[in-house]
Amino acid sequence: MNKIFRLLLGLLLMTLPLAAQDQMAQGDAAYARFDNIAALKFFQAAYAADTTNCTAAWKVSRSHVDIGELAAKDVQRTNYYEGEKFARKAVALCPKDDMTHLTLAIAVGRVALMEGGKKKVELSKEVKTEAEATIKLNPDNDIAYHVLGRWNREVANLSGILKAFAKVLYGGLPPASREKAAELFEKAVALNPNYVNHHFELGITYEDMDKLDLARAEYEKALALPKTVFSDDVHKKEAQARLDKIIKKMK
Repeated sequence: MNKIFRLLLGLLLMTLPLAAQDQMAQGDAAYARFDNIAALKFFQAAYAADTTNCTAAWKVSRSHVDIGELAAKDVQRTNYYEGEKFARKAVALCPKDDMTHLTLAIAVGRVALMEGGKKKVELSKEVKTEAEATIKLNPDNDIAYHVLGRWNREVANLSGILKAFAKVLYGGLPPASREKAAELFEKAVALNPNYVNHHFELGITYEDMDKLDLARAEYEKALALPKTVFSDDVHKKEAQARLDKIIKKMK
């Protein structure tokens, strides 16, 4: 009896990697058709079948963050914190995989939106650290440059009062500027010119710098590109609204 049990257990363990592979493939297919909820379920199943699979872990994180992005506040909060948890698992499993660090940078950035005070400053620093770690591992990771671009612009746009508050109480934030943000978004565009959000965020940055001609060109590029990720429709809608305002200003 014990021999039969051990044989069955061995056969079950042998099938786990195959089960995980199948769930991963189905999760990738769901992600490609912009079905984030289905993608999450498949990636969760893949991770459950093989808890050493760091790719499954970071894709669980990505799905949680994607679901949270366009959700109501309570759903957003739950998903962002779950996203952070799985991103940390992914980094622990594969510390030399650029995608684990990228996913952690993104998830931590979203959690920072839910926090305030000292915690927000600490998380903001971690976003920068993890995005830089991503680039060190893979200098061609365009999304990491995008994340750093957003970080620079948002820190640069903090009010003097908030910057002083952060410096006195929490040691401050690393230096940032809109010019550096534009440079990083330009790098992201150079690496992946077909990604709508790179052009959209570069347009916002140029607009912040009062470079309206350049901003207009980036919004127009964003609108002309095909949809490649689930949130592109939202970005295109916002790009159109910003473009309309710029055209009125330039008349």
